[in-house]
Amino acid sequence: MANKTKLEMQELKDTQNEPDDREIPIDRVGVKALRYPLEIRDKANRAQSTVATVALAVDLPHHYKGTHMSRFVEVLNAHGPQLSVHDMSAIPGELLTRLEAEKAHIVIEFPFFLEKAAPETGAVGLMDYEVKFEIDASRDHTDFIVTVEVPVTTLCPCSKAISARGAHNQRGIVTYSVRFGEPIWIEDLVGLVESCASSELYRLLKRPDEKIVTERAFDNPVFVEDLVRNVAARSNAEENIQWYRVEAENFESIHNHNAYAMIEKPGS
Repeated sequence: MANKTKLEMQELKDTQNEPDDREIPIDRVGVKALRYPLEIRDKANRAQSTVATVALAVDLPHHYKGTHMSRFVEVLNAHGPQLSVHDMSAIPGELLTRLEAEKAHIVIEFPFFLEKAAPETGAVGLMDYEVKFEIDASRDHTDFIVTVEVPVTTLCPCSKAISARGAHNQRGIVTYSVRFGEPIWIEDLVGLVESCASSELYRLLKRPDEKIVTERAFDNPVFVEDLVRNVAARSNAEENIQWYRVEAENFESIHNHNAYAMIEKPGS
């Protein structure tokens, strides 16, 4: 009692707990666009500090007028000044208890950085990749999906086949989502995608590196269809990957539109 404010000690009206006569449940209600510091451990066993954008939600039964928005922030803040992967896994269960809900949903998005050496000179630069963790939880089940957005280069096989000189190429984005059995490294997902393109991208390239990357892409042309099929084939060969969805979007260099393809593994 001593820690409560004078206002909290008064009988304040709890509008959220009032009944609602429309009898329509809400699938998800909560907060979005929360910015929060995050610590993520990379494959080199180093702690990488970044900033995440967080969304937290629960279901709301038809008989309640509203949810208690402040409790979402309280659950998040209870983990201290920096989230870890362990914290992320615990949050959905805490939301279920704190908000007396049956289902919880959290999304945590953040930039992840990899140090990459240029292929010829070894010049080092930091590449950034967007990563998303989505966790859905009920009282007896938890679903965890990891998504990485990987920029790549693709060179058009048709352009190469019909042109006397050169071929058009472009930068594209592969959005790769997976469910997995054992914990999986972000770096491994990025590497899988990059190996399926005409060439991976680099932050820093000197002229000898640019020559290598250009020729590598020319020697390995892929349509957007090839790209998603390559990723799907690699995923099918990985026993730890239980489900995946791979989307590729090429920012075409000779068209005023983008090329797109998607494959999703059935089930799960």
